Amino acid sequence: MYESSRTASRRSFLAAAGGTATVGLAGCIGGGDGGGLDELTVAHMPIYPDLQWYVMEGEGYFSEIDAEISGQEFGNGPAIVQALSGGDIDVAMFGIVPAMIAIDRGISARVTAANIREPMGIMAEESFHETFEQEGADAFATWEAEQGEPFTFGTFPQGSVPDVLLRYWLRDVGVDVEANDSVEIIEINGADAVYQAIANGEIDGTSIMEPVPTIAQAEDSSVTILRTAAEVLPGQPAAVTLMSDAVRDSPLAAQFLEQHVRATEFIEESPDATAEHVNEGIGMPVERARNALDSPLSNFITDPNEITDATQVFSEFAAGNDQIDEQLSNDAIFDLEVYDSL
Repeated sequence: MYESSRTASRRSFLAAAGGTATVGLAGCIGGGDGGGLDELTVAHMPIYPDLQWYVMEGEGYFSEIDAEISGQEFGNGPAIVQALSGGDIDVAMFGIVPAMIAIDRGISARVTAANIREPMGIMAEESFHETFEQEGADAFATWEAEQGEPFTFGTFPQGSVPDVLLRYWLRDVGVDVEANDSVEIIEINGADAVYQAIANGEIDGTSIMEPVPTIAQAEDSSVTILRTAAEVLPGQPAAVTLMSDAVRDSPLAAQFLEQHVRATEFIEESPDATAEHVNEGIGMPVERARNALDSPLSNFITDPNEITDATQVFSEFAAGNDQIDEQLSNDAIFDLEVYDSL
């Protein structure tokens, strides 16, 4: 059974990045083969890394699950964490950092699947690329001397997945953001706002996911990819699927992941049809959605084992930002057994 209760399926993907949705009832007790659950409420976001949701929905895969699936669309991870805290959500498809925050707050849930791997790109003005390749970290001082102002990155708020990858990369190349006056990071809410900042020349670079790089390329932007996440942090996590303990302890967990695997395979094998689902579910034009699927950042997966190592980098940063009390181990974050059981 499947019932869609998302609130804005066809609005623009980029505009929707700041939206919210109404929370519904979760986990009703009932019969069937769901181990006592006859309804699952699934939180998701209108973003590319949650693409499996829209494929599962559009292809009717939820009919294979022994429960009624009710989708709730949210505009950001913190709103999903709040809904999880209230017991309103059974499954959440959102970022690895808010997933860790939920677990750190004592919510009884674990990550059972990844949605995507290495989806971020570090973008910078093309005129900066050659200087960086030659000078490394010193390139930022060169930029400031030539431009008369610091090199400005604009990305999602501190502690978000794009922000953590950016700060990790800067640290890795030898830039201390707190001490280096030649580098500035400003917070921007929403992918649409990030692209507008690029288009308006307000920022010199960013850390961002699709479809922003594809849109920037289509619009002949001078801000282009300098490094992919695969080059910066192999196995970089982003959106994941988190399940409550009640779901994980039921047959529904494996049933849901079976359909998640089907969706991942569908994305890889049927990109044209997938682009139609992106248009229907997220509101991105089909041609642009299809181009984004060819991006080196479009690495859709289900296996959570592929992101466990790099997740510890994000756990370290989350603890350093005081988003979680202490760095969480992978055992505290993941339940790998559901996927492995498939």
